[in-house]
Amino acid sequence: MQLDPATRKNLEIDTNLQGGQSHTLFSTLNQAATPMGARCLKRWLNHPLTNLEQINARLDALEAIVSNVGMTDFQSPLKQIGDMERILTRIALRSARPRDLTRLQLSLATLPELRAGFTSLDSQKVQTLLNAIPPFEELADLLARAIFENPQQVIREGGVINDGYDSLLDELRGLSQNAGEFLAQLEEREKTRTGINTLKVGYNRVHGYFIEISKAQAAGAPVEYVRRQTLKNAERFITPELKEFEDKALSAKSKALAREKQLYEELLDTLNEHHQALQQTAAAIAELDVLTALGLCAEKFQYHRPTLTEKSGIHIQSGRHPVIEQVLTTPFIANDTDIASDAKTLIITGPNMGGKSTFMRQTALITLLAQIGSFVPAKSATIGLVDKIFTRIGSSDDLASGRSTFMVEMTEAANILNNATDRSLVLMDEIGRGTSTFDGLSLAYAFAEALANQIQSLTLFATHYFELTQLEEDHPAIQNLHLSAKEHNGDIVFLHHIKKGAANQSYGLQVARLAGVPADILAKAQIKLNQLEDESLQPLAESCHESVLTLNNNPTDTVANENKSPLQADFFASTESKVEKHLKNTNLDEITAKEALDLLYQLKAELL
Repeated sequence: MQLDPATRKNLEIDTNLQGGQSHTLFSTLNQAATPMGARCLKRWLNHPLTNLEQINARLDALEAIVSNVGMTDFQSPLKQIGDMERILTRIALRSARPRDLTRLQLSLATLPELRAGFTSLDSQKVQTLLNAIPPFEELADLLARAIFENPQQVIREGGVINDGYDSLLDELRGLSQNAGEFLAQLEEREKTRTGINTLKVGYNRVHGYFIEISKAQAAGAPVEYVRRQTLKNAERFITPELKEFEDKALSAKSKALAREKQLYEELLDTLNEHHQALQQTAAAIAELDVLTALGLCAEKFQYHRPTLTEKSGIHIQSGRHPVIEQVLTTPFIANDTDIASDAKTLIITGPNMGGKSTFMRQTALITLLAQIGSFVPAKSATIGLVDKIFTRIGSSDDLASGRSTFMVEMTEAANILNNATDRSLVLMDEIGRGTSTFDGLSLAYAFAEALANQIQSLTLFATHYFELTQLEEDHPAIQNLHLSAKEHNGDIVFLHHIKKGAANQSYGLQVARLAGVPADILAKAQIKLNQLEDESLQPLAESCHESVLTLNNNPTDTVANENKSPLQADFFASTESKVEKHLKNTNLDEITAKEALDLLYQLKAELL
């Protein structure tokens, strides 16, 4: 499935609208036990499938995992596995550190336990993944023998290759590590032989090994002592025996480090010989990790298996937004989505904050989850395969490239209109807001009509232009929906429930009151709103009055009545349709007394 940058941003797949990582689809679903699994989940979310067979294979595997009573046991071995993908990359680049190899050894040692945990699952997908995970017992044993359990961080410091792994290295280490014991024995022996009680044997990096005697006793040094350094209060000497040991000890240390580096490089060579098989193993482990994580989410969040079909359409029962429901302190209000093959465009009206954007996004996210092979937050879902998801949501500018908010809006809309197909899911929210009312309404009207009749994509079209709800009358492929709300004592109560038909108002002033707009400003806005509504009804009333007078002057002239001008005919048809539409879209059981009185005044104004 193709997802453009605007869609990834608006759906907040792995980055929220503020640019952070919290409250995204990825953060909600990321129950992965390994870094590899987390990255794999992110890839799945950004690249949903369109192959029905592959999707169902994942769903079958997920169902097998969810139905297993001890599902959490699957994660126990996974948590012991390191980031094999990153480690293998470093090994291939020969930049792996000793502790990378230790982590790899522990991971390989866990593979038999991992395989045993998943073997019993009745899923062809799981068995295929297990076949890509050989035990690697020999490699695990090699690394266990070769590397110290807690090695130094870098090879140049030594202390990486284990004792007993290489005999030459052990011999060289012995020479270097036994130097202290040899020097102590030499010091005691020379004191006894020479009778010089101030004699001591030492070492520094500049002059190497030496025998030090105080100034007072330096004259009594044996003839085989060769002066090496004169100090203020002492003389330092070297003997043939000490020189011979120095050569062996110092060379042994450097030779041991060189040998250790050589053995380490040989280990990397051996691991690189198995690089492809190890990479396949890491990829298979990552997929098992993702399936397990999705299984945990399904159990924890009450997700259910969707049904994927080739037939176009989206039918969701009691769908929920997977992210928002996790951050709400109150129960999430579920809604059904029904985009049929013969009614693909839904015009959605309702108040601001009523839930239009949430409803649209949750439909897209449920579709996306279904096509990655995941269970979905709904009682049931039947999804016709979608090839692309497009979104035109929110307002933002791009001043750096010289694009205004409206230009960005039109650019995104143009991308949708040029690239959407009859298998695409399109979300359009409040298109046409960035220009004049008539321009915006005209563009929104044309866009909705094109999506419904020409492109025939699966479309959710949210708008505050109530004029667009008339499209349902002329286009069978368009259906009106609205988000319900109630007004109580001047305040608005959002019900967040999708219903058929168009909304009768936007509750803009009530939402402004909730936002904290001062009461005196709201009062002025109410006066202006009443004035604008009266002005919009006045031309209709005057036209109606003139037509009634004409008819009254010729009450029996049925021929004249039958031969009304086209303008008169259109007027009566439009008047009748408006009254009928108001009554048809009004639920008398849900409106308040004040709303009912307002409706009567409005109907009277349209008829007089």
